[in-house]
Amino acid sequence: MGQVLRKYRGHAGAVNCVAMNEESTCLFSGSIDCTIKVWDLRSKSRDAMQVMDEAKDSVSYLETSDHEIIAASLDCKVRRYDIRMGLVMSDHLGKPITCSYLTKDGQCLVNNTADNTVKLIDKETGQLLNEYRGHKHANYRIESVLNNKDSYILSGSEDGKVVVWDLVDGKVQTTLDHIPGKPVHSLSFHPKENCLLTAVESRIYLWK
Repeated sequence: MGQVLRKYRGHAGAVNCVAMNEESTCLFSGSIDCTIKVWDLRSKSRDAMQVMDEAKDSVSYLETSDHEIIAASLDCKVRRYDIRMGLVMSDHLGKPITCSYLTKDGQCLVNNTADNTVKLIDKETGQLLNEYRGHKHANYRIESVLNNKDSYILSGSEDGKVVVWDLVDGKVQTTLDHIPGKPVHSLSFHPKENCLLTAVESRIYLWK
């Protein structure tokens, strides 16, 4: 454990995000160079087998499903790459997007936009279904997640809090206080247990 097996190079700038497909055969990387690169983990080649260059600004977040790649960008668009059909679809949300999280039913996307808003949109149509406010998000890369039952949305905040909303009615249910004034930038909810991980600067918090 802890041994480096491979190193991949090829981006012209810092890598913001990485993801793997469900079969663990492909690695996806998003960069400030406005590209997504696809790397074949089964190949001995260290060159990217595909480059997606549709983004006009930094690629900030990546997520994969069985046949899709979800990519958020600071160019205000969230893009959905349908691998089976070879199609690219995008929705313009008006402000830089730092996170785009797929609901467990695969029907909706939860998007963190740098206007103090979390936006829930229909994945297929791009229709805005709900907006969630009460946190601060304008200058940093802030993530959001859903709980393990898709009943609550949780987002980090630049004022040192995590804000929790009811998915349906959009009302704030509670806040989790961290270090005042320090951005809570990363969150991860356990897929089965009622357990949340958050990160602030060099600290990691476990919540139950």
